Amino acid sequence: MATRPFAAFEWVLAGRYLRARKRERTVSVISVISFLGIMLGVATLIIVMSVMNGFRTELLSKILGLNGHAVVQTYDGIPDYDAAAAAIRAVPGVVRAVSLVDGQVMVRGPEGATTTGALVRGISKADLATLTVVSNTLTPGSLDAFEGGHAIIVGSRLADQMGLRLGDGSLVPGAKLTLIGAEGPVTAVGPTTRRKTYDIVGTFTIGMSEYDQLIIFMPMEQAQLYFRKEGLATQIEVMVERPEIIRDYVAGLREAGPPGARVSTWQETNASFFNAIQVERTVMFLILTLIILVASLNIISGMIMLVKDKGRDIAILRTMGATRGAVMRVFLIAGASIGVVGTLAGVGLGLLFAANIENIRQGISGLLGVQLFDPLIYFLSRLPAEVHTEDVVLIGGLALGLSLLATLYPAWRAARLDPVEALRYE
Repeated sequence: MATRPFAAFEWVLAGRYLRARKRERTVSVISVISFLGIMLGVATLIIVMSVMNGFRTELLSKILGLNGHAVVQTYDGIPDYDAAAAAIRAVPGVVRAVSLVDGQVMVRGPEGATTTGALVRGISKADLATLTVVSNTLTPGSLDAFEGGHAIIVGSRLADQMGLRLGDGSLVPGAKLTLIGAEGPVTAVGPTTRRKTYDIVGTFTIGMSEYDQLIIFMPMEQAQLYFRKEGLATQIEVMVERPEIIRDYVAGLREAGPPGARVSTWQETNASFFNAIQVERTVMFLILTLIILVASLNIISGMIMLVKDKGRDIAILRTMGATRGAVMRVFLIAGASIGVVGTLAGVGLGLLFAANIENIRQGISGLLGVQLFDPLIYFLSRLPAEVHTEDVVLIGGLALGLSLLATLYPAWRAARLDPVEALRYE
């Protein structure tokens, strides 16, 4: 007798076939392995994609938060930099334009400390206050003391490297750094290095180890004197409303900037870096998708064994009037159930893991006594994770699709089974 598709008895039979009995233990074990494979594959994909998303977002926010979306420069420096910055701020879509003097130096700490390289950024107190990625993390009183000819603010990692911070994060009393520049006074024997010792009036912690160990902020006027750029700015740093379309702003910035200005964008400066992240993200997705594919192949093998084991049952169902379509749907439901439940469990596990990724990292680090996700290698001080809905939908749909495809062939074989042949030797 014919019944409607996916009738109740088809679901009951599919559920019974998935429950293990003694003589069906092997089929059950394969089903469990398939379920675990799909669950772990989906969860791993969600976790990895979320970490990659968070990694990219954190790096982008830190890099652009400190360096700006575009930089306006000239070959010899910008003389009337206040007026030039005001003209650039008037460009539609520009939200911030700051004049800077920057230069590279060698840094020497107290007696016996190491010497390392650093990047000095000369900036006014008012402009530093508007650089929220830095100003929000400054130690108390840093901005008030950021003036005069001897005040500098350094990254927390640089202060730690030079042994200038105590265990509670505060500076040691009288903390100083000596900056050594290449362009010193010219003497009878040629140019000399420029050396000057500065008082550290505060520290900042951006959370990106490269910047926390590299950047030194100095009052604008003092930086001009140190780098022999009196009355000049080396660049104007610009932030816009929509950094993702920064190229659309370039023409306006060049026109509003000083004569001979050239404009470089964050996409040009960091293109290779972010392209590498995107390539790595794509490759990881493809590699981890193989976990789900292998689990789907386990479904095929498990369902084929189930069909062989249930040959007599299929023959009896056919003689009782069950159609080939009904038999096919029974095994389709059985196989697809593994994929659906495994996918849902994997999505839940992946979202739970992604939401607590940093706590899990710290727990594993404490348990094993090793540092996971070293900030000196990965640039960030914490392990970020950012779940995108479209990624979860794509991964879940992929797992469900592969699971459904894996059940088609075994279900088709079950439907094509000849009842006479199946019962002949019973």
